[in-house]
Amino acid sequence: MRRVTSQELVAHGGQVVTVAGWVHRVRALGHLTFVILRDRHGFIQVVAEGHNEQLAAVANESVVAVTGEVALEERAPSGAEVRMREFEVIAPADPALPFELHKKDLNVGLDLVLDHRVLSLRHPKVHAVFTVQAEVLAAFRDFLRSRDFTEISTPKIVASGTEGGSELFPLRYFERRAYLAQSPQFYKQMLVGAGYERVFEVGHVYRAEEHNTSRHINEFTSLDLEMGFIDSEEEVMDLEVALLAEVFQRVGQRCAAELELLGVTVPGAVEPPRLPLAEVQSILKDRYGKGSPPEGLDPEGERLIGEHVAQSGRGDLVFVTRWPAAKRPVYTHPDAADPTLTRSFDLLFRGLEITTGGQRIHRYDQLVGNMVAFGLDPAAFEHYLEVFRFGMPPHGGLAIGLERLTARLLGLSNLREASLFPRDRTRLAP
Repeated sequence: MRRVTSQELVAHGGQVVTVAGWVHRVRALGHLTFVILRDRHGFIQVVAEGHNEQLAAVANESVVAVTGEVALEERAPSGAEVRMREFEVIAPADPALPFELHKKDLNVGLDLVLDHRVLSLRHPKVHAVFTVQAEVLAAFRDFLRSRDFTEISTPKIVASGTEGGSELFPLRYFERRAYLAQSPQFYKQMLVGAGYERVFEVGHVYRAEEHNTSRHINEFTSLDLEMGFIDSEEEVMDLEVALLAEVFQRVGQRCAAELELLGVTVPGAVEPPRLPLAEVQSILKDRYGKGSPPEGLDPEGERLIGEHVAQSGRGDLVFVTRWPAAKRPVYTHPDAADPTLTRSFDLLFRGLEITTGGQRIHRYDQLVGNMVAFGLDPAAFEHYLEVFRFGMPPHGGLAIGLERLTARLLGLSNLREASLFPRDRTRLAP
């Protein structure tokens, strides 16, 4: 179909064009009938003279095509309108919609929204969430390519876990048992050691967590990177600061209309404070009377330290560093000054952890010894360990949860709102 979109309409002033999309709303006002069409970029106002019976009978969400002359009109959604000459219903819609899509907000429960996910994505505000998310992904890729990273794609069916056995989804793989990947961590490290040095991946990962909360889903998109020849985890944090600054700037520039629609302002300068976990726990205790788990933070602690940092004028993000070795994966590098702690970090964004990262162990003997200390059999990880036997540079990396980053950026209250088709404890469809 040769058509003009809402984004292109103004450039065709005075011309006869064909536009097409979904009927967002039909209104009869006096001697004119107005049809608002919705396409992938926005809205098109169509005007027909008189009371048009054919138009009045068209149900909202029907797919239609209109041919007419483009007239510039500042009050129209696209800065121009189409004065109808021909009208065709391409695909009529059932008028019994599960919710009204022409209203400013859906104003229905999230379960109903997700039960009819594809229809909900037609709503401008819901649609805008994933337009922004697409720009986040594009900025992530472009930034890392500009820093000489190579994009990789690693298996999602694996023989063993990287983050621990209790969160694995088992599956039958012919005559063997296999698992859905929790993380591309081992493969990232192996490819650093293979000579690529700097790698990144955008891919789905799977966690068999029993949680059914607003901050957890069981399949999510992980933005992973790993880099070799580093001196410490500080370089990884430095890279993430620059990365997020680029992401926020790109989203602010290229998604201005979506941000305005959603009533969102992206963060400005990004320079998160870097606070050791012990210091964070002391702040929570002294300022809020809030106790913490012995070796970490609970959701309320994350929220409170986020509030504390924001109220002190230091922005929306905070790195929490120097986590106990007992709470970090087996490959995490111990801190030289205190081996009970690690060269690792979490990044909290507006009170929610969106990133885990740090420096990794690169010496073969040390990594094998750590596996034994963790109660793991090194023989089960021979393919992973091989590259360490033959020379691995100091390296580190991180993983950002795309849905968590999107939700925090846009002020969404539930992670499922930032997932096109969320998978959680109870939902497997659509």
